[in-house]
This record gives sequence, C-alpha cells and structure tokens, in this order.
Amino acid sequence: MSIQAGWEAVIGLEIHTQLATQSKIFSGAATAFGAEPNSQACAVDLGLPGVLPVLNAEAVRMAALFGLAVGAEVALESTFDRKNYFYPDLPKGYQISQLAQPIVVGGTVAIRVGEGGKAVEKTIHLTRAHLEEDAGKSLHEDFAGMTGIDLNRAGTPLIEIVSEPEMSSAAEAVAYARKIHAMVQYLGICDGNMQEGSFRVDANVSVRRCGDTALGTRTEVKNVNSFRFLERAIDYEINRQIELIEDGGRVQQQTRLYDPDNDETRMMRTKEAADDYRYFPDPDLLPVIIAPETLRAWQASLPELPDAKAARYQASYGLSNYDAMVLTSAKQTAAFFEQTLAAMGAAGDAKLIANWVTGALAAQLNKEGLEINQSPVSADLLAQLLLRVVDNTLSNKLAKEVFDALWAGEGTPDAIIDARGLKQITDTGAIEVMVAGILAEHPDKVAEYRRGKDKLFGFFVGLVMKAAKGKANPQQLNDVLKSSLGPCGEAGGEEGTQ
Repeated sequence: MSIQAGWEAVIGLEIHTQLATQSKIFSGAATAFGAEPNSQACAVDLGLPGVLPVLNAEAVRMAALFGLAVGAEVALESTFDRKNYFYPDLPKGYQISQLAQPIVVGGTVAIRVGEGGKAVEKTIHLTRAHLEEDAGKSLHEDFAGMTGIDLNRAGTPLIEIVSEPEMSSAAEAVAYARKIHAMVQYLGICDGNMQEGSFRVDANVSVRRCGDTALGTRTEVKNVNSFRFLERAIDYEINRQIELIEDGGRVQQQTRLYDPDNDETRMMRTKEAADDYRYFPDPDLLPVIIAPETLRAWQASLPELPDAKAARYQASYGLSNYDAMVLTSAKQTAAFFEQTLAAMGAAGDAKLIANWVTGALAAQLNKEGLEINQSPVSADLLAQLLLRVVDNTLSNKLAKEVFDALWAGEGTPDAIIDARGLKQITDTGAIEVMVAGILAEHPDKVAEYRRGKDKLFGFFVGLVMKAAKGKANPQQLNDVLKSSLGPCGEAGGEEGTQ
C-alpha cells in the first residue's frame, strides 16, 4: 500500500525471539510448548520468597551467536536489570531484562524489497539485542468473562532485537522481520514458530511530512504474530495517523493491538516511558563475563547464513539473485533444495529444481497453508520426478500432472507414469507421422502459413499435441513441424517469420 503524497513513515521493530533452550533462563523448569497450564512454572519463575535466579549459560551463547551473525559488538561484560510493572501474568511484579549493559550492541541486516529491476536494497542498523525473561500469558477465552493466567511461559529466555527507526514502509518492515526470522533459524537459536509465540514482533510507527527531520509521535503495535498481519497493521497505523493529523488531531503515544478480524489497530494503553519502569540493577545476578577465547570459539562455530548461502547458489549453480534469495529465505527451503539436488546426482539441474521449488511446490504449500517440511512431496520424490523431465520421459506439462498425483499420495513418479500412460513420445518417426496427418487434414491452413501467416504455427502445435494426448516432446514437435511446413512466406510475409 502506498503512503499518501506529502507524507513519510518512520518504522522501527522490536522482535522478541524465544531461545530454543531446554530450560528457562533463570531456573531449571522446562520450556516445551503445549504443556498443561501452570505445570511448568517453578518457585523461581513465580518469585516465591527465598529463591534465587541462576543464569542459563546456553541462553548467553545463543544471544552471542546472534550478535556475531549480524556483525554487532558482543559485550564481554553485560548486566541484568529489573523492569518493574504490574500485570497479572507477571508474578514477581518485575521482569529481569538488560538495560544499562546489553549483551549485543549494534549490527546490521541487509534487506531487499521488490523483484527484478525494481528491487531496492537497504541496510537496517540494529540498536541492540538483549537477554530477558518472558512473562506468562493471559487467556481471555472460555472463562465466563474472567481472565485465566498460564505461567508456563514465565521465565522462558528471550532476546529482544531492537532496530533503529530506519524503515519507511510496511514492505521494508516485513522484509527485515523475515530476514531476522531466517537468521535465528539458521543459527538454530529459535524455531521461529509465530503461531506458538516463539517469534513476536512489535512495530513502532510514526509519520511526518516529507522534508521534516524531527520524528513524529510514535505508537507501538504489540505482539503481531504473522508477517501478513504485520504488513496490514503497519499500513493501517500509517494511514490512521496521517488522517488524524490532517483532521486537526494529534497522535498520542500509545500501545496498540492489531485486530485481524476488523483489520484495524485498537488502543491497549498509553505508552510508558523508561522512567515509568523504575529500572535498577538486579541485586541477585552477577555481571555476565564472556572470555575472549570463548567468543572466538563461538564465532568459528557460526553456520553458513542466508546471504552467504545465496551468494554460493549464484556462484556454484548459476542461479539468479531472485531464485537464490527465495531459496535461502528459510532454512527449511534451502535444505529441501539441497536435498533434491543431491538426490538427482549427476543429472541434478539446479535451475530446474529452483523453478519447481519456488513455483509449483510453493504454490501448493501456500494454497494448503503448509510449511515445506510438511510437504507430501518429499525432496526425494521431487528428485525422482525431475529426473524424468531431464531424460525426456515427461514434458513439463505432464510432470505437473504427475506432481499433482504425488501430492495426492498416488505412489512414486514411475508408478504414476506407468499407471496413467504418461510417458512422453520421443520417437521422431512417430511424431513425423502425426504431423503429416494433421497437415494433410488442413491444406488451406498450410497454404496460409506458407504465405506468411506465422501465427498458424501454434494452431498446428495444438492439433498435434491433441492427437498425441499431450505426450509429444515439445522441442522435437517444433523441429519436425518447422521442417514439414517449410518457410513461412517468401520474404517473411506480412505477418513476419517463424
């Protein structure tokens, strides 16, 4: 959605990423999703008298890995603070977070918005990423007008990733959020499951007239749990603020929620300032010290990240920038591509695989709301199918029919080809017989073609394909048809040459 003329948006994101540790950040309680309410909250998580927090070292390592991946400064010494506020799902009355000395400072993320020649690349700077504990969860349904509290999530380790306010559209914000989402999955520090709350985005949005340098009053849209909703929430908020100002009103600093049913944001509460939280150093936790040699070892352990993988795909496989970026946009997609390529062996065609993974497979997954690891067509089955395209057993059209049958669980590609009689006709002699028969049935059209009506070539292709039940090899058919028809017009004719 385009922004109204004369205005510009300023957007920053705060992304809460749940770390994939087995236990909580300050206790040994489990972090598994889906347990019975309040069955995974121990005395430490509840802040009961006499208990003390003990820092989870794995959470520190994961936070540092993220900092290293974005080229940030990973602090060799960081500290924890208490953020004080009252909310029913915050049992201690404060949240342990990092304010004065976060573990990650700075860093950059490159994004790309748009396709082809219209694509725009931009670098987004990070302010910080800090460790903190999650709160519990308030449940507002099925309680006869009351609110239920589930404290299983209380104490789950998070890193909050804060960007600079450098994005100017919802599309840029979504591209940035997707990039962070991919990175934390590549690093193995978060499963990225937005439906379960493992990856939640807060969008800080303000508007100003073009040419102004001062930032407008911002609102924060909290806990958006899908990229589609993030884009719609930001677009709505931008237009709401512009209309409010143009009508003579003023934007209030607020925390707002996005309502997907009505496609609108609604006020949740007025926005607090940092002073309202009365931060102070947590007296129960010592500073976190990371030895330089430990940090070097973590640096050496970094996996291949999305940008590096995309560059390798272009250099090694000759893929376009667009294909490489799409394939590496999610760890599971890249893995599926590489598994398919490996399964095809020496006959592997990276471009062909890319076309199918980003085309037919992606379309079917999107249609049914599935992730690629849930695909009924595995990488091995897709490889078997594409091998039959490479060896000319199937045309692309017939391959799509086999793909649909694979999706429906009808067996292996070879079994489907045999059962449906789909083997492509590659016998040049058989194709010549069909072509001769079609031309003999339409001598008037042949004469028109030879006088220069080159568009009739497609007419003949269609008739032969119909006679062949779609099984004729397209390239061989074109070659035989051109040879049998002869030149199209003496000098190209009035409609050009074929």
